[in-house]
Amino acid sequence: MAVFALMLVVFSLTTGEFVVSGILPDVAGGLGIPLSAAGLLTTAYAVGMIAGGPVVTLLTARAGRKPLITGLVTAAVLANAASALAPGYPLLLVSRVLAGLVVATFFAVAIATAAAEARPGRQGSAVAKVALGLNLGIVLGAPLGTFVGQHLGWRATFWSVAAAAALALLLVLRFVPDRPPATGPVTGELRVFTDRRVQLAIALTAVGNVGVLTVFTYLAPLLTEVGGFPAGAVPVLLLAYGAGAVLGNIAGGRLADRALLPSLAGLLATLAGVLALAWLGAGNPVATVVTTVLLGALAFAIVPGMQTRVLTAAGAAPTLAIAVNAAGYQLAAAAAGWLGGRIVDGGSPRPIYLVAAALTVAGLGVALYSLRQDRRVRA
Repeated sequence: MAVFALMLVVFSLTTGEFVVSGILPDVAGGLGIPLSAAGLLTTAYAVGMIAGGPVVTLLTARAGRKPLITGLVTAAVLANAASALAPGYPLLLVSRVLAGLVVATFFAVAIATAAAEARPGRQGSAVAKVALGLNLGIVLGAPLGTFVGQHLGWRATFWSVAAAAALALLLVLRFVPDRPPATGPVTGELRVFTDRRVQLAIALTAVGNVGVLTVFTYLAPLLTEVGGFPAGAVPVLLLAYGAGAVLGNIAGGRLADRALLPSLAGLLATLAGVLALAWLGAGNPVATVVTTVLLGALAFAIVPGMQTRVLTAAGAAPTLAIAVNAAGYQLAAAAAGWLGGRIVDGGSPRPIYLVAAALTVAGLGVALYSLRQDRRVRA
């Protein structure tokens, strides 16, 4: 139940991040601002995560885990409530920055707590359960929040996110045990960044996810303009992607328990191959459906292993490293949006698949180099 409570918080916070894209027209119309200005709300959240991860983690270094988690979730509830109440665009923008500030630190503490509660050798599966909230937020929470916003107004969406986080907070208070601080001394937390394994683990997250995040960001035009599907089929295919993501997340956690870096290398190699196949079969509806499900599975199968790699590489001082790793994921998402936009501006979005495959091969190179370094140290 402790891990479930943490997963529910991740679900609500992830929904709050990704649902904005679905209610952008409603926000723009409601506040009388251009659509491009409304789009900056997503950027504001990401900026909050990237800047807040290291800063908030260091400032809360000596707080006990349960008080820290409680404070972070409370801040998220208040920030989303402030978004719902914001009378104008400037305050809404500020509230999205504030909502993002606590996310990376919470994610880091949640992973450290789940791993500490797990049985020996089961850390990867525990991390996968927490990370399940991430893909459920993307494929279930965001569509539900969009539905709420379209029928009850965009403010109701932020109220819903705040309510979900508040419910999760009640479960945290009931089930999450009170443990010593997840963060060690500040000097120790900073010192881990001199470790080559930690540097490579964060690079693996940033580089290994750019390709598949580019595909996910532009999945709708890939399905309609390249795959030939009608717009009405996109939600169904997104659910198929999400079903693959849930199964992949579970499988990725189990593989990480058995053989962390070898399984990551194998999954990245398979992901690159499926992306190349998606490019080859982009005009075939059956091939597009199959590769969409496989991409969902593989995109989230690599997440538990990447988080566990940072956790194990950082040793006794993992929290700041995991927070920075979460910021690295956000940088990958930002790069994906920019890169995909450049490709789409040039014509058909189809080359996104091939570019994503090449970027995933670069991530595979980081994984293989890390594996080689580990074997050299053991030898």
